[in-house]
Amino acid sequence: MSKKVKLLSILGATATGKTKIAVAVANELNGEILSADSRQVYKNMNIGTGKDLDEYLVNGNQIPYHLIDIVDVGYKYNVFEYQRDFYKAYNDICRRNKQPVLCGGSGMYIEAVINAFNMPETPVNHKLRIELEKKSNTELMSLLLSLKQPHNKTDYDTRKRMIRAIEIEIFKKSNDIQYSNYEKLDNVYFGIILDIDTRRKRITERLNYRLKNGMIEEVSQLLQNNISTDDLIYYGLEYKFITLYLLGKLPYEEMRQQLNIAIHQFAKRQMTWFRGMERRGAKINWIDGYLTDNEKIKLIKQIFFNNTDTK
Repeated sequence: MSKKVKLLSILGATATGKTKIAVAVANELNGEILSADSRQVYKNMNIGTGKDLDEYLVNGNQIPYHLIDIVDVGYKYNVFEYQRDFYKAYNDICRRNKQPVLCGGSGMYIEAVINAFNMPETPVNHKLRIELEKKSNTELMSLLLSLKQPHNKTDYDTRKRMIRAIEIEIFKKSNDIQYSNYEKLDNVYFGIILDIDTRRKRITERLNYRLKNGMIEEVSQLLQNNISTDDLIYYGLEYKFITLYLLGKLPYEEMRQQLNIAIHQFAKRQMTWFRGMERRGAKINWIDGYLTDNEKIKLIKQIFFNNTDTK
């Protein structure tokens, strides 16, 4: 087995510029990027997920990245699969004596790999999901609580997680489940943080730019490629609201406004998750988003090399 290399993790809410900094740090440390984004795993979902693949080129040097564009649109990728794919890529990076740099905003994915959660291998039950989608959030909550007592709020903080948690509990009643078995990683957390007003301004400006520069056409092309409207709505945010617009269920300006609000709410949930990580014992070194890129990189490198056992 290859020697484990200390992981450098850069997280943050959407629109904080974490990818650019992570790539720059990887460039300085002979590293490679491990994405922790639950939607960037899908092929042909580029603008809406903010892949910004041009950012992985630094002064003509292509920084390798992993866990982006690994499954087809329409597939329901899950945390168990992410753990499996992450550790495969992480071990490969370590074997080649490169520095692994984790970057993303999906808190569940980040914690699942760094803390080596024991995740259940449970197949998707499409028939059950169709039935559950007909229920209200209150009905889903009641059903979930009748099946288990969640240890924390992560099982029911979104509709998708409630449905997945119910799916797992129902499967467990009649099947033996295999659980993932990995080792916790030596890791140093960094978080890029901005004040709320700046974050909101960036989100709105970025959304307006993407709406005018291909995001609607991207969703339209997915529909033309026979990706179902239900699948696109399932992926949420940009794909949900633009699909509703293209179906004629929302006028453009209402779509834009509702989507803008939804992304702000999403960013708030991301920060709530990260604060929860801190309450659960994670030490996140918060980096002021107003620092210059060079100042951020210098500070991250300094802290990283001075912290050998930070979890």
